[in-house]
Amino acid sequence: MIDKSSTLPLRGVSINWDKIDKNSYLREIEAIKTLEYLPFKNNITVFVGENGSGKSTMLEAIAVNYGFNPEGGTKNYSFSTYDSHSELCNAIVLYRGFNKPGWGYFLRAESFYNVASAEEEYSRYGGVPEHFHKRSHGESFLQLAQSNFRAHGLYLLDEPEAALSPQRQLTLLLEIVNCAKEASQFIIATHSPILLGIPKAEILSFDHGQIHSIAYEETESYLITKMFIENKEQLLKRLFSE
Repeated sequence: MIDKSSTLPLRGVSINWDKIDKNSYLREIEAIKTLEYLPFKNNITVFVGENGSGKSTMLEAIAVNYGFNPEGGTKNYSFSTYDSHSELCNAIVLYRGFNKPGWGYFLRAESFYNVASAEEEYSRYGGVPEHFHKRSHGESFLQLAQSNFRAHGLYLLDEPEAALSPQRQLTLLLEIVNCAKEASQFIIATHSPILLGIPKAEILSFDHGQIHSIAYEETESYLITKMFIENKEQLLKRLFSE
């Protein structure tokens, strides 16, 4: 019987701590400082956690080690606006599956403007220009997904909801699910209670110690959103009184 995870482009990751400086801040991140091996079991894995919990650091390290540009784009993108990625990318060990992806994309919301500028430059030398800068931020994100999500791909998305309305987040959710059905793998870092609700996705929490699997209804994003919607007046009254 073939292990389902072996058919994924990425089966898991580990960290070679000998390659991390003894004084590195990475050794202080609770979620990863004792990490030995993190398996990926599904086509869609979602990282969730509070700001500073390490989820984006982990996603970025995976992307850079795999060969993506640190600021985002396909593996064909090669530019640097500001070198901000951590040394974790050099210490990450990737465990790859049988299937090599035919395409891939790393979306990093905070540096998407730089990617859009690079895309305009690259398009002058061939290919179909996307014209990201001529669209709204949200429209550009969706255009990127619709242009780059393909079968048998690997997609690493860091806070893809950043520019999207709730309605557009639902559209993105549908794009992700449909692409995953075509043997693509997604690893997503998000705070969005909508994207966290992707059916059958495995949610990995970076909060409260070691990385662990968590149910959708147990995530802070879901609980706080639910509490706000159901008890808005009471919650705001308590906040302002403090």
